[in-house]
Amino acid sequence: MGIGITRILLLAALAATLTACGRAGDPELPPAAAAAQKEKPADAPAEDRPFILDPLI
Repeated sequence: MGIGITRILLLAALAATLTACGRAGDPELPPAAAAAQKEKPADAPAEDRPFILDPLI
């Protein structure tokens, strides 16, 4: 019975650790990669294709 409680506590601690890491928002690139990204032209927006479930939204 002690092993089951230990597993539950271990999984809860793992879940809390994984949800608490990082910051909210978009990921930030390293400075060198950010500078290289600014030099590239922006890609064209993706084509909006209809999807079979669109009428449900």
